[in-house]
Amino acid sequence: MRVLAGDIGGTSARLACFAVHDGKMEPLAERWYKSREQGSPVEVVRSFMQESGMVVDRACFGVAGPVRQGTVLTPNLPWVVKGDELARCLGLPAVTVINDLEANAHGINLLGDEDFAILNPGVSSPGGTIAVISAGTGLGVAFAYWDGAGHRPLPSEGGHADFAPRNELEAELLLHLRTEHGRVSCERVVSGPGLRNIYRFLRDGKHVPESPEVAAEMLADDPSRAISRAALEGRCELCARSLDLFVSLYGAEAGNVALRYLATGGVYVGGGIAPKIIDKLREPHFMMAFTAKGRLSPLLETIPVRVILNERTALLGAARCAILEKEVCGQEYRI
Repeated sequence: MRVLAGDIGGTSARLACFAVHDGKMEPLAERWYKSREQGSPVEVVRSFMQESGMVVDRACFGVAGPVRQGTVLTPNLPWVVKGDELARCLGLPAVTVINDLEANAHGINLLGDEDFAILNPGVSSPGGTIAVISAGTGLGVAFAYWDGAGHRPLPSEGGHADFAPRNELEAELLLHLRTEHGRVSCERVVSGPGLRNIYRFLRDGKHVPESPEVAAEMLADDPSRAISRAALEGRCELCARSLDLFVSLYGAEAGNVALRYLATGGVYVGGGIAPKIIDKLREPHFMMAFTAKGRLSPLLETIPVRVILNERTALLGAARCAILEKEVCGQEYRI
């Protein structure tokens, strides 16, 4: 059997084909596309199938956004992803469409110890709920509960919950962002664009001087990448302060997720940003914010926290969903 797996996000659309033998997956072909350079998800799938020359028996797509009746209106990409259209494109009777963080949660089971960086060893509770939080183009959240035989992931749109300031500086950040966005979600501060928002707030609202060199790099490259790079290299005070605040906000929201789902099985930090700033995440800011939950702080201190280093986790999880029965991975969408 051959399965097609897709991980469709605001920055990248990643597709891979796997051959399945005795429950094991062998990668046959893989391509990454820049999402905004493609016209539609169907165009991406059609290009991949033509380039790879593959014919598949099943398919599952993890998509950044809420799945409603097989359709996803992607919040960070001007696309409408429809399961029935993808099925027709592939010549299949049905495909499975799930949230991208749900795919990430499915993929965790397929990773090894080398695919994680430990921020807090904690004490994992057998059968405890696990949670995933991933900052990238947006902020994704999912969790997985124990069904007696394994962890069963469920999607969430928790990244779009309200941003709750913890101190005066963050309250000022909230007011600053309200003037531009009205309502301010967690994603507005904990994501790639969120790091840029923090940078602009400290520059314009707190008058931290901007480096002309970094400003030029932000115009020539992805602004968030330029900010992170300058901060990690110690070349810019504004960038360093921006990244420190970002990491603290990330840790605080990861702690909120741990509380909401009582994730005694562990919290997994995914997405494209975390592996690139892993040294910064290992500093005290992240875990201090994660555990600073008042009377529940002792509980948070016991929860394992790991960073997912394998950027193919969602692809692996989508492939796993294509293999498993639909009762495990959700509704199939037929043509």
